Amino acid sequence: MTAIILWIAVSVYGALSGWWITPIARTGDARAFMDAAIAMSSTHSRGNIALVLMRNGAVFGEHFAPSIDRVNRDTRFPLASASKWFTAYGVMHLVQTGAIDLDAPISAYLKRWQLPVGKFDNSKVTVRRLLSHTAGLTDGLGFADYTADETLPSVQESLRQPRASSGNATPIAVGREPGSEWQYSGGGYLILQAIVEDVTGMRFAEWMQHAVFGPLAMHRASYAYIGGLDNASASYDSTGKPTASFQYAAAAATGLSASASDLIAFVQAQLRAAGHSASVLRPASVDAMRQPHGRMFGADIWGLGVMLYAPTASGDHVFGHDGSNEPAINSAVRINPDNGDAIIVLVTGSPGLASSIGYEWTLWQTGVPDFLMLDRALSSAITPLIVGLLGIVAVYVLFLVRQRRTEY
Repeated sequence: MTAIILWIAVSVYGALSGWWITPIARTGDARAFMDAAIAMSSTHSRGNIALVLMRNGAVFGEHFAPSIDRVNRDTRFPLASASKWFTAYGVMHLVQTGAIDLDAPISAYLKRWQLPVGKFDNSKVTVRRLLSHTAGLTDGLGFADYTADETLPSVQESLRQPRASSGNATPIAVGREPGSEWQYSGGGYLILQAIVEDVTGMRFAEWMQHAVFGPLAMHRASYAYIGGLDNASASYDSTGKPTASFQYAAAAATGLSASASDLIAFVQAQLRAAGHSASVLRPASVDAMRQPHGRMFGADIWGLGVMLYAPTASGDHVFGHDGSNEPAINSAVRINPDNGDAIIVLVTGSPGLASSIGYEWTLWQTGVPDFLMLDRALSSAITPLIVGLLGIVAVYVLFLVRQRRTEY
C-alpha cells in the first residue's frame, strides 16, 4: 500500500512537472515549432487566426489564416479577458506616477461608487489585491455580451447590477477575507476601470489611448464596438457559422480589440530592458507585475494583472494573459523573460485553440505544462500510473508466491 501511494504521488508530480509530455518541437528549434503550430491551426481553425512567433524580442514567423475573411497583421481581433493585462499595465502607470498607491484602500480613489458593506473589512481591498484577484471578491464574473443595438450601461450601473455570462444575479462584493486566497474576479477589473476614471477625470477608453496605446504605437487597439471597425475579424461559432459581434460593458475586463501588430509592440514594451522598444513603464514596474501574488495548489499562478504560466530556468515565470468569450473567441499572449521569446495567438471561431497553441509553446519553452491546462497534464499521468501500479502488484504477487514456496 505504501508503494502504491508513493507511485500515485510520483505520477502526479511527474505530470505537473512535464515528465510524461513531449513538446511538439525540439527545444530551441523555432522553425519546427512554427510549422507544428501552423499545422494545429490548419487542423482546428473554424474561423480566423493570427499567429506570431517571436525570438529574442523580434518577429520570427507569422501566420494569418484567411479561413473566411482576409486576415493580416493589422486585423483586429477581440481579446476577451486578455484585456485585463492592458488595464493592469495602465493602472501600474498611475502607480508609477504616484497617482495611485498599490496598498491604499480603494475607497480613497472611488468617487461614484463604493463596495457594499458586509461582514468583511472593505478597507483591506486594495488596488494590488484587485490586480491579483486576491481582494476577497467572489463574483467570478464572466460578463455577458450586449448586442449591437443595445445601449451600454454606465460603469456605475454595471457595478451595481452587472450582466453576468451565467445569467444569474451576481453582486460585486467582498465575500471572503481580503488577501486570504486567490479567486478570479472580473468584477475587480470593472472596479479598476472606475478607479482609473475617477483618478484621471477621463473616460477609461480615452485615458488608455492617451497614456498607453498612443505611446506604445498600438494604433489599432480599441474599446469601440468591433462590428463597426475596419479590418476586424468577424465573429463565428465553433462550427464556423457566422454570428453577430457583441459589445462589452466592462471594457477593462473584456472589451479590448487589437491586432497582431499592436500586440507585437506591447510584447516589445515588456522587454524594454533588453533594448527592444520604448515603454510606458520602467523595467522595475514591468518586473513588479510578474511577482507572484496568487497561488493555486501551492503553485504561483498570478501576478499584478498577468498570468504566471510556468516557472522558467532562471526562477522567473512565463507571463502574459489568455482570454476567451462566447461564441468562440480565444486569445493568448505569452512571454519568456529569460530569453525574450514570445507567442501571440488570436482566434475567432475556435474556442480553446489559442490557449492550446500557447500551452504547447510554454511546454516547448520550459518543459513544464502551464496551469491553465491542468487536465492535460494530469491525463498524461494515466499510462505511467497504470503501468507502475501493475508493476507494483506484479512484484507483490511474486513476493507472495516466493513466500509460500519458502513456507513449504
